[in-house]
Formats: sequence, structure tokens, C-alpha cells
Amino acid sequence: MVRRGPLGPGEKVQLTDRKGKKITIQLVPGEETQTERGVIRHDEIIGLVEGSVVTTVTGEDVSPSAAEAYRSNPRKPWKGTRRIGGWQYTVLRPRLQDFILSMPRGAQIMYPKDIAQVIEACDIRRGMRVLESGGGSGAMSLHLLDAVGEEGSLTTIEMRPEFARVCEANATVCFGARPEWWNLMTGDFDSVAATFEAGLFDRIFLDMLDPWNRLEQASRVIAPGGVITCYVTTTTQMSRVAESMRETGRWTEPEISETLERGWKAQGLAVRPNHDMIGHTGFLVTARAMAPGVEALHKRPRGTKDTYTDIDDMTPEEQRSRLEELELRDISDRKLRKVLRDLTGQVANIPGTR
Repeated sequence: MVRRGPLGPGEKVQLTDRKGKKITIQLVPGEETQTERGVIRHDEIIGLVEGSVVTTVTGEDVSPSAAEAYRSNPRKPWKGTRRIGGWQYTVLRPRLQDFILSMPRGAQIMYPKDIAQVIEACDIRRGMRVLESGGGSGAMSLHLLDAVGEEGSLTTIEMRPEFARVCEANATVCFGARPEWWNLMTGDFDSVAATFEAGLFDRIFLDMLDPWNRLEQASRVIAPGGVITCYVTTTTQMSRVAESMRETGRWTEPEISETLERGWKAQGLAVRPNHDMIGHTGFLVTARAMAPGVEALHKRPRGTKDTYTDIDDMTPEEQRSRLEELELRDISDRKLRKVLRDLTGQVANIPGTR
């Protein structure tokens, strides 16, 4: 839901000070929010337009009940000595990524960088029917709901009822009402998916520990040509789901990627990358569904390079006979001879080595 105009009760707003520190609050008439720099009155924000600036007041200038709480907070006694005020904050409606990073959550959420890649790699667009497994706290669900819009539909399967409630509440706060184009269901993926008709969904997104065990039902309920994306965090999970896709013959060759994010500072002559960055968080494994009864085309592994046999499972005789093959050489014999000739000449040029 797109919100425009003055800020109203019940809306989330993001407050940003001159140092870039952000606070996200929900506007409630008569309420006050304590910050490190004083107290913010919600009534002074309600009715403003985005881009306005509000100023904090001291704990002595707020309502008597709030002032007492400000002075005698047993867990934060230092607040009783504070009389800070006059600190300014810019008021804006939070972007969707700001909302997600600040919303209450029970399960670990996906980072915005990964969510953006899912939307792109899975090609999720307006009007599509999307199936999601693993709602968690709702970070991915909110983006999927926004991407498909009211013309499409999102079906989310969440195993744990308490996570489903968190997911639903966050979506309700974000959109201002529970999205009508959202079907949130609880239960295990296979049992719930078995109730859907074949070829119902255009796109499938799986965020779970064992997506390779869900590929059979996924291939049944996805339309031919549909796109599936699996989000996993470890290399063993990534390898297993990719190999399972190949073995079934129902999916095109999987595409695997990860995204790294690094921010930059640009202030005067100080132009440099930030000291911290968001490194590995997860892998995306994406493939497309084949037509019923049609075997997927996959690249055949080269006969001289065995990438599947574990050398520890072989006898010493087998190891010796296949050692050259199992070494997985990435250099041809011709190039190796050239390298050795070059190195021999370089060594000969060193004084005292001839």
C-alpha cells in the first residue's frame, strides 16, 4: 500500500539524526519515545509531511508520568541525570528494507541484498502466483507481496504457528491491513503442497534446511517453465540441492550465486570503502521446470575428470591406477611442458645455478 500525504496515527516513521543514527517508531497519539538525546513527542510528528525535522525535549518537559519513568528507570538509572534536549531528527516513512531491518522478529531474517537477488533471479513480477516455504519473520514475504501486487497471489507455508503469527503481524503493520492476496498456511511443505492442483504456481521460493527433499512436490505444483529458487547457507546444502535437481531430470541446470555488499564513504577527499561489509550470508540455487515427461539437458562431465569419486573409499591399487584422473588437473600436458621450459630457463639465469 502506497502512503502519501501527512503522517498519521499507526504509521511507522524513521527518525534519522545528523550522525546517521536511525530510530523506527510507530506513531501513537499521546505517546512519547525516549532516545539518547531526549524525548520525542508523537503528537508533534502526527500531521507533518515527510522530510520534516522534529526536536527532542528533556525528561523534565514531558508529561508527569513520562518524566517519572524517565528519572526512575531501574534498568537504566543514568537516565535520571539526563536533561538532554534540542537534538534534531529528520522524519521519513521507512523504505521497505528499513522496515524489515527494524521490525520485531523471532527468526533470523534474510538480508536485503539476498532478497533483491531472489526477486531478480526468480523473476517475480506483477500478477504472478508465487509459492513460498519458510515465512519466518516475514522479511521475504513482504517483498513477495509487494512484487506480485494485488493482481497476483502469494501462498506462504510456515511450519511453526508462532512464526506464522509474527509474519502475519509484521505484514499487517507494513501494509496497514492484512494483504488480501496472501494465503498464509501452517504445516510441513509436502503435506500442504499435496493439497494444491498441479501446475498452479508460476514461481517457487524455498527457504529451509532441506530443499532437496521438497523438489518432488515442487515440480508437481509448478507450471512448465516456472522458476524455483532455493536459499541455503552452507556449501554442503548448496551442493546437495544442485545435485538433486540434476538427478531428477525435471529441472534445468541450476545456477548458483552469492552476493557480497560493501558500502562506501564519500566526504570531501575521504573517498574509500567502509571498514565493514556484509560478506557471505547464503547461496541462491535457481532452476526452471521442464515440461511433463521431458528430460532436462545437462552438460556431461568429461570422462577424464571424475568429480564424484572419494579417493578415501578406494583401495590402494585403485588409487594408484586412477591418481592422475582424480587429481583433476586444470592444465594441459602441452601447457605444462611450456611452463617447465620457461621455469628451467629462468632458473638457469640465476647465477650459481648452472
